[in-house]
Amino acid sequence: MERDIIRKSKVWSPEKIEEIQEKSDLGRYRIRGQATKRADLPSFDDLVFTPAGLSRVPLEGYRERCDTEVIIGEGKVKRPLVLDTPIMVAGMSFGAINAHAKEALGIAATRTGISTCTGDGGMHPVEREASEKLVYQLLPSRYGLNPYDLQKADAIEIVVSQGAKPGTGGTLLGQKVSEEVAHMRDLPPGVDQRSPCRHPDWMGPDDLGVKMEQIREATNYEVPVMIKIGAGRVYDDTKLAAKVGADAIVIDGMEGGTAASPEIQLDHTGIPTVAAVVEAAEALHEIGLKKEIKLIIGGGISNGADAAKAIALGADVVYIGSAMLIALNCNKSLYLEDYKALGTEPAACHHCHTGKCPVGIATQDTDLMARLDPFEAADRVENYINSITMEMQIFARSCGKSKVNALDPTDLRSLTLTSSLITGVPIVGMGHHKPHYADYESSSVEQNVLSQLLV
Repeated sequence: MERDIIRKSKVWSPEKIEEIQEKSDLGRYRIRGQATKRADLPSFDDLVFTPAGLSRVPLEGYRERCDTEVIIGEGKVKRPLVLDTPIMVAGMSFGAINAHAKEALGIAATRTGISTCTGDGGMHPVEREASEKLVYQLLPSRYGLNPYDLQKADAIEIVVSQGAKPGTGGTLLGQKVSEEVAHMRDLPPGVDQRSPCRHPDWMGPDDLGVKMEQIREATNYEVPVMIKIGAGRVYDDTKLAAKVGADAIVIDGMEGGTAASPEIQLDHTGIPTVAAVVEAAEALHEIGLKKEIKLIIGGGISNGADAAKAIALGADVVYIGSAMLIALNCNKSLYLEDYKALGTEPAACHHCHTGKCPVGIATQDTDLMARLDPFEAADRVENYINSITMEMQIFARSCGKSKVNALDPTDLRSLTLTSSLITGVPIVGMGHHKPHYADYESSSVEQNVLSQLLV
């Protein structure tokens, strides 16, 4: 008797079939929030720390200090940005998230001595009041741009692009353009908003130098000015950003999140964060400015291991956005019927663009917003930031470092050949020697392959 065996195509997977059929209904590309869902990207998980033993003395966790402070713009501006720990809350606009979320992030950042960022759409008064240290983003859209707000900021970030959609403008669908959002952005309420992909008043790095000087004049040379770039042509872009005099350079890897982006771009544009930090650090080293310009890295960083490894590879600070929202309650197992109505479930929701966020973060709907208590949410984010700081200190102390930013590539080993080739960090077991082929009974072909890998 013959059995019917069902075999799914590797080429035409159920996900690809669903995508094609949905596009045939929509007549456009799919839009969603969150970040890439690719599982095959090289990541910080491909690296491990090599803790101290006999060759190096570790530090005692409860008796010996491990400093975390980072200063941006020191010796360059009147009011440098002082971070108690090498973490910054990444730019997320009022519009993409609401005032309750902004307030919670600001309170938590103030308690932990770090900064928040306005994102696109201007400076919300609640955010300025809650955030002791606030970075003001200047984007191509110019939404909410106010010179007086520039002067209220503690740092300025000129955004060229972001990791979730480099080379493409932002999107805010009409259902999230409330009366308040529309007023701040000078837009009609309820109408889809599409941001431009480049600044209207400069076309390249030379023009950017002029813009940089304008921003410094507008802020009376008081605060640091940073440049943010989505990870693409990182090596050259980093050098050009350094050339125009940035106090810090932000590189946003392709794992960076968004409230709304073409889905296909999330998965097929940019380079992974672990590769981006290496290219950026190498570029600054080559032009002799690594110690002068702070390097800020974002994109998919979720814990102290990610953060510490990014710093060991050359970053000074890590930018965290999506994980901060998750700490607020994003994708929490609450209001399950609302998740179901969106066709999703907790831990799989990426419907930030719809304005129907079940937990009241990525929405301007007042009933949904009421589900997010800013003060309770601030407690959760504060705990999360503190936990990451402690985790970074664990790795630094275990490597014998009294300062988190003293971590360097020699404290790491690669677990895969791919991660070793990307980062230059030796693969485990091959850090300081090449095997003596005479001690192995292997064929000449195998020896030849090994010798090529180890050159």
